[in-house]
Amino acid sequence: MAAEAELSALLTESRRFPPPADFARDSNAQPEIYERAHLDRLKFWSEQASRLKWDEPWDQVLDWQAPFARWFVGGKLNASVNCVDRHVEAGNGERIAYHWIGEPEGETRDISYAQLKDMVCQAANALTELGVAKGDRVAIYMPMIPETVVAMLACARIGAPHTVVFAGFSADALRNRIIDCDARLVITADGGFRRGTATALKPAVDNAVAGLDGVRNVLVVRRTGQPVDWDDARDRWWHDVVAGQSTEHTAPAHDSEHPLYVMYTSGTTAKPKGILHTTGGYLTHVSATHRLVFDIKPESDVFWTAADIGWVTGHSYIVYGPLANGTTSVLYEGTPDAGGRDRWWRIVEEKQVSILYTAPTTIRTFMKWGEQFPGAHDLSSLRLLGSVGEPINPEAWIWYRKHIGGDRCPVVDTWWQTETGGIMITPLPGITATKPGSAMTAFPGISVDVLDNGGKPVDNGGGGVLVVTEPWPGMLRGIWGDDERYRQTYWSRFDELYFAGDGAKRDVDGDIWLLGRVDDVMNVSGHRISTTEVESALVSHPSVAEAAVVGATDAITGQGIVAFVTVKGDAALDSKAGEQLIADLREHVAEQIGKIARPRQILLTPELPKTRSGKIMRRLLRDVAEHRELGDVTTLADPTVVNMIDEMMATTTHPEE
Repeated sequence: MAAEAELSALLTESRRFPPPADFARDSNAQPEIYERAHLDRLKFWSEQASRLKWDEPWDQVLDWQAPFARWFVGGKLNASVNCVDRHVEAGNGERIAYHWIGEPEGETRDISYAQLKDMVCQAANALTELGVAKGDRVAIYMPMIPETVVAMLACARIGAPHTVVFAGFSADALRNRIIDCDARLVITADGGFRRGTATALKPAVDNAVAGLDGVRNVLVVRRTGQPVDWDDARDRWWHDVVAGQSTEHTAPAHDSEHPLYVMYTSGTTAKPKGILHTTGGYLTHVSATHRLVFDIKPESDVFWTAADIGWVTGHSYIVYGPLANGTTSVLYEGTPDAGGRDRWWRIVEEKQVSILYTAPTTIRTFMKWGEQFPGAHDLSSLRLLGSVGEPINPEAWIWYRKHIGGDRCPVVDTWWQTETGGIMITPLPGITATKPGSAMTAFPGISVDVLDNGGKPVDNGGGGVLVVTEPWPGMLRGIWGDDERYRQTYWSRFDELYFAGDGAKRDVDGDIWLLGRVDDVMNVSGHRISTTEVESALVSHPSVAEAAVVGATDAITGQGIVAFVTVKGDAALDSKAGEQLIADLREHVAEQIGKIARPRQILLTPELPKTRSGKIMRRLLRDVAEHRELGDVTTLADPTVVNMIDEMMATTTHPEE
């Protein structure tokens, strides 16, 4: 009972963890930063931009013609130069840019900033030789290898916007993106490694570009050595085209608003949206947030964003943010359990990682496996932990802090989106308190609010939808080729306010809690209930490892709550024990939130359907709960999981209330 009482106390919204003394003393951010940014927001962002190298200064900080923004108008710079050349010129060429670790045990490469600069210059010369010109789009479909970063920076160097497509996507998904942005070149690899197996990538590219006359070349990195089909008229080996190039390249200056990249957000039925990010504002935003949110000390820190470069987290906090700040990063190819469930913790120990940034899904997976795996390694090098990708439930937050951070590392729970470019809501570890499950407050220079359905700000203790009330440097500049869709998607609900599509609440202290997508806020008998809140309640039960909650149509209540739960441990529950646990869980949720939140139906399942990046595919679980035909399952790590769950659901009933 004492342990349960302690957990209950930790989960209350009034529980705060003050900043540790060492952070308060040595933090990059000082308390006055909020007031300074509030008094003159544009001056604050101008100061952050000034930390970059500009070839030509800007004439105007912001030109805002709602909903279109231009930042640092008239300024010119090169993102690649800011990420590599200037650090070499400053005498830091021998500093390690990346500790690259392949999935196969023992496969590592340490790449210095000087070496990275040479590789990027060679790749830029190669792209030019292949006919890629400023403004041409380049599609990148690659595993987590150094050449992926090199390809991105080479594109940025010559002014060719890149679109990186996650290597787990299908050939059709890749083809749609290539067509939408009219890519002229595709950069890929023969394959990559996943759970000890060489997986092919080139065949998907071959299928994707078939019949596309606009794609002039496919540039292929030899990664696994597996045989590939070859088109002599189109295909080129990276080692043939790039390796012999000069390591010198004069980088042109690009306008601050020159397109840097297009990243596609996946849709269910609608065409994926090509989110456009430009150069100066984006680089300012990601470098500032990386430096201040993670309290970066480039001379000593080893930073690890445990994500894939194919997502925006990888763009902003594996590539552009850390490199702009001259940071040493870990770049890891494999899965968390490749070579054993302690693989990550061996990496932390061996590379002396000081900052770890990962997703709640991964944290909950580690919880399920057990604390004995991190407990077997020396994690004392860690000084800061971060969470990204979805709202983190309080129990996972506490487990992360205790078992990974040794109850001494602050946890920064960050909210942002592909569209925002960089972190928007977060604690600052040296000057703000943290709360389990709360992203706390807007980053300095960012202005957000929580509005009710009528567009009025909610009081403390109230909930509604999240909006951004002022333009910000890293904001998307539009949807590629579709300005009207941009207006309608993000700016039509509230006049001149960016609608994030996420629900949020302010607690009694005014701190912000993200509730997930608005379509993940269920309406049960007129009560708005967040799927995240119910998931957090379920995961706080000692028997639960992970939970996903969706709303399903209910003739009486409007929506009923359906929960999919995996239990801790490897032992399967027998029928009687399973029935008892389901009953216990329903009452546990009722006790944690209220009877209105008690799930209508709970399904105990060995696994949840996840993408290869580890994100739970709640869209498919909604299909299961509604007894609909399953949607696209091609991006799942294991498509059989959702089929198994669908079969289980078909044979179960839910209790009548």
